[in-house]
Amino acid sequence: MRSGHAKTVIVVGGGAVGMCVALALQERGYSVTVVDAGTLQQQASWGNAGRIAVEQSAPLASYASLRTLPSALFSLGGPVALPINAITTWLPFGFRLITASTPARFTAGKEALRQLLAYALPAWRRRLAALGAPELLAEVGHYSIWESARASTKGRAAWSSDAGAATTFELDTLTLQRLRTHVAAPIAGTLGFRGTAHITDLGRLQSAMRTIFLKAGGQLHTLQTDLLAAQKAADLVVVAAGVGSANLLKSLGHTVPLVAERGYHIDQSAAQWPDEFPPILFEDRSVVVTRFRSGLRATSFTEFAPAAAPPDPRKWQRLRQHVRSLGLPFDERVSQWMGSRPTLPDYLPAIGRSHRQPAVYYAFGHQHLGLTLAAITGERVADLVDAGTPGPDFAPFDLERFAHAHSG
Repeated sequence: MRSGHAKTVIVVGGGAVGMCVALALQERGYSVTVVDAGTLQQQASWGNAGRIAVEQSAPLASYASLRTLPSALFSLGGPVALPINAITTWLPFGFRLITASTPARFTAGKEALRQLLAYALPAWRRRLAALGAPELLAEVGHYSIWESARASTKGRAAWSSDAGAATTFELDTLTLQRLRTHVAAPIAGTLGFRGTAHITDLGRLQSAMRTIFLKAGGQLHTLQTDLLAAQKAADLVVVAAGVGSANLLKSLGHTVPLVAERGYHIDQSAAQWPDEFPPILFEDRSVVVTRFRSGLRATSFTEFAPAAAPPDPRKWQRLRQHVRSLGLPFDERVSQWMGSRPTLPDYLPAIGRSHRQPAVYYAFGHQHLGLTLAAITGERVADLVDAGTPGPDFAPFDLERFAHAHSG
């Protein structure tokens, strides 16, 4: 920390991104307080598939994604839900998504995301080493499985040509035999990925972050806050409140077209599933299955609806249908979860410093990559707070991109 810099920081948000920001600032010598609204169970950080998905460098804001949307709708068996009673939520977002999906914006966004993802896994190694818990990171890659030969041909070709910061490989005969033993559905094609990873115990990660943070003198408060109150209590504020970030920053006049992409999962404790299997993406179903220390988790769905709206039980029912068809070891004892991913129309995060209030920084909008990018986001925000002025690397993630798009 440079001499003369502000010394007290409030981080609004206690999810994976917020805690990584808080820990990184603390390591730079700042006195940090984390303020969280107490909705930890709804944070996607702790309810997702646990993957460090460095292969996902192509933003979902693209004409290719828009072309596949009709066939991906939940009503047709797909993972994307656009509830009619939430039309005022997803329709304005949809118009902005179309605007953000031009080839030029997609190409620029992909390059920005690729560069950030290239540092994601090394950042997690550093973060977990600092936490004294390197064993929480399993660098075992993942598998993709297709049940349709046509989908397999297309999917394998796409991933083989561009897997972001990961590489692909063919599964050996013994692995294929093992998969067919444990998966009841037909397997038409597979692909292995190296360079991806997953967190083996999300609950322990959350606990370790908070324990180390508090031991180092950090303060953690469970309460609602606003920017005015936070600014009065500290020299600097970092907004990392997930879907709650929009309302906080709109109070400064920022344009924040954030939407909640709600995901669902089911958990089976102590499931009988081979320890050697990495996370598996059942591509035709858009279902991810991850083995954690506590059991087996199946996740899916992209539901555009208000974060506070009641869960849709049909999503859990569909997940049960999927795992039943796949022959996976889930039964009536499964636990259920629903949470919200914070998503911006171009599917890039917002990381930067407010142009309207220099004492306010932000880090949110990581869509499906919140856990993946949490550690590197924490390091980048700490760099930015130290420097005071964003460098060119921050330009693609500056919130002003939406103000400019709106005015244009």
